[in-house]
Amino acid sequence: MSDGQPGKYFLRGRVGFLLLTLIYVVLIAVCLLSLIHDGDLSIGRNPWANLLKTASEFSYPSFLDVWFGDIALEYRSDDGRVLRVENRQEIELDYLAGLARATWTTITIATLGSLLGAVLALPLAVLTARNLSAPKPLALLAKGVLDVMRSIHTLVFGLVLVGIVGLGPTAGILAIGLHSMGTYGKLFAESIETLDMQAVHAVQSVGAGPVQVFFNAIWPAVLPQFVSSHLYIWEFNIRDSTILGMIGAGGLGLLITEATSLFQWGRLATVLLVVILLVTSFDALSRRIRRSLT
Repeated sequence: MSDGQPGKYFLRGRVGFLLLTLIYVVLIAVCLLSLIHDGDLSIGRNPWANLLKTASEFSYPSFLDVWFGDIALEYRSDDGRVLRVENRQEIELDYLAGLARATWTTITIATLGSLLGAVLALPLAVLTARNLSAPKPLALLAKGVLDVMRSIHTLVFGLVLVGIVGLGPTAGILAIGLHSMGTYGKLFAESIETLDMQAVHAVQSVGAGPVQVFFNAIWPAVLPQFVSSHLYIWEFNIRDSTILGMIGAGGLGLLITEATSLFQWGRLATVLLVVILLVTSFDALSRRIRRSLT
């Protein structure tokens, strides 16, 4: 306290932790009380019956119809007349073909959107890295842009861009790129700030310009961290891009929307299994690549 900065130590130690815990508990209580007061804390009329019914339908993913589906499923009217007969195995095979195309669309959106975000973020990260001493107005402007991009959710970008460029993957790619730009910029700038500046000063001392300094002293040193950050955000965007399909960007999100709107829980279970497999596979691959960089 003697250094004239009492706030510096205010939230440190056991007392500070207890104070933060108390604030958190009060916040939880206020949230619950506000829901109760507004009558919004409800679980419906028959939650357990609905849960059991939904769980039962989820337990039979639709892809099983490829092997076990009825090849002559009849749909009858109330008076018993046969309205139509369909082969569930053939129908499910067609659905899985569409699911494969939707999966590729989702991968495409995440991949190109992540690359776009990284490319846009790199010059802004160089400007905001404090140890590179960029002109203050440019540094503040770059930091402001990155903060704004990071603050706006991908879904919001998607909703706006669907209205601008129309339905389809382009809106998803741009939404992923704009939001990811903020995260990339922050991580890239932090990587640059951990540099040993002696190497940078050594290159500057021989008369190298800013571009030469970047590519000869900065880029080689931070490249492994950049790649690691790129893989991490790319992995996150794989998950995020499935949501963008729900607002018209295509991909797996579109199939999720269709399944939920028609209460086709078996179809939804199949799509979710693909999402889980996709994310898990990419997570294992990216983790392996990141480990090889350390």
